[in-house]
Amino acid sequence: MRVKPPVPATSIDAAAPASLSPALVRALWLLGLASLAWRAWVSAALPLTGDEALFYWWSRFLDYGYYDHPPMVAWWIAAARTLFGDATWAVRLPAVLLPLGVGGALWWGWAPVDRQRAAWAVLLYWLAPVNWLNALVATDTPLIFWAAWSVAALARAERAAQGGQGGLVACALSGAFLGAAFLSKYFAVLMGVAYAVYFLVWARPRAWRLLWIALFAMPGVAVNVVWNLNHCWTNIMFNLFNRNEGATGDWHLLLTYVLMMAYLVSPVLLWQLWRHRQAFAGAVRRQGLAACALLVPLLCFGLMAYSKEIGLHWVMGFFPFLFVLVAWALPLQAQPRLARGLAIWLGVHLLVCVVLAVLPLKTWQHMKYYHRLVEAARSHEMVRQAQAPGVVLMSNAYSSSSIFGYAAGQHVPVFGLGGVHARQDDLTVDYARFDGQHIRVITTREPRLSDYRPYFDQVKLLSYQQDGATFYVVDGQHFRFAAYRDGVLAEINRRYYRFPDWLPVWHCTFCERYCGAARCTH
Repeated sequence: MRVKPPVPATSIDAAAPASLSPALVRALWLLGLASLAWRAWVSAALPLTGDEALFYWWSRFLDYGYYDHPPMVAWWIAAARTLFGDATWAVRLPAVLLPLGVGGALWWGWAPVDRQRAAWAVLLYWLAPVNWLNALVATDTPLIFWAAWSVAALARAERAAQGGQGGLVACALSGAFLGAAFLSKYFAVLMGVAYAVYFLVWARPRAWRLLWIALFAMPGVAVNVVWNLNHCWTNIMFNLFNRNEGATGDWHLLLTYVLMMAYLVSPVLLWQLWRHRQAFAGAVRRQGLAACALLVPLLCFGLMAYSKEIGLHWVMGFFPFLFVLVAWALPLQAQPRLARGLAIWLGVHLLVCVVLAVLPLKTWQHMKYYHRLVEAARSHEMVRQAQAPGVVLMSNAYSSSSIFGYAAGQHVPVFGLGGVHARQDDLTVDYARFDGQHIRVITTREPRLSDYRPYFDQVKLLSYQQDGATFYVVDGQHFRFAAYRDGVLAEINRRYYRFPDWLPVWHCTFCERYCGAARCTH
């Protein structure tokens, strides 16, 4: 009889699988269902943010790419809308279900190594407050999901390879999931870097598998490249150039990043990691894949943090693997105590949320950005005040336009230059069709009429009240598209469509509308 060789404990712990205790199973079920119910409540209670409303409109103009990001979040929202309609909770359904999907990936990837520790990894991950409070859908939502499943598939592939069973199918799955992550957000590239470090440091004899993973990730990359060839390379221009103009070094940004990560990990878990620091270092050595999936992207963000503000949501695609390391580092008898500490930390957050939820909107009336709260919470009422028969509604920024459009049930374009972010209207809106029309532009800050007069025969400023906040409407009679083309579109072309001459371009909707060619002379 042929005896299989023992599994080496190089990067995947070789502990034998253990059965789960009934108490741990009950805790997983209770925690999973309770967190699902809480996120469902949050998703229905909170109004859409500007970014979420933008992604909703992406799903209404379904495509295989968008101005500043790949398309996966729009595809997911479109699927949810097809099944459940346009309610706020339906738009957010992918985010509501996300922690369950990530927990499933952690279990699938590491249960073959040690069922008990894999279950603790899931439970500790589900106790993180961010997995209860975050029911907002974002481009990070599918990235987090696909990144978790890509790493889990590679963990299974490595387990199979170390046991002499190949694992190429799981390795191919890892690549396909990585390609899907790339179609979610470009930060998926950091996971590719993490894989390279893992294979070069922990699993060098199998480094050729990087090519296998890349082969199956290529379809996702190819979709994005083709979209950029047909759309002015706006993804590349935005992410590499436009959004980074004027960036300068600032140690305060780096300190903010460190403090943000300390909060995300939580004081409870930081204390336990310090107490068991030698065991954690041992888990990093044994669980090389999880360590690379966590630490390599976080170190990359740390290098960027000196010159750029790092958002909390940026790191969430790599955060789950912390709990794999923790589950393998701490003794099993210490993990219930850690879970109780995290539950207390979570309870503080939930209590604060309940208090905030019962406070009336006007409680925040003296805040600097109160008008933005009113805009999100009372957008339907604001739209009703601004609407009039035969009038085209617009707004002066993508966030406001997206929110007002969701409230109005029809797309509300951006009027004017807008900002660096989310310029999807450049590609989807032909402003020539509004020539001669009556337009009202909703703004939450008092505008200067001199900015609007060149583009209308007549303009006047209207003001309205909503929950103690004043908002304004620029009422423009007879829109002059020719003037708008020369005054606004020309400046947009100069700022945002200066893609390098060496980049090949097949089509560019904005330039074709503006100058009749895929590439304009600047």
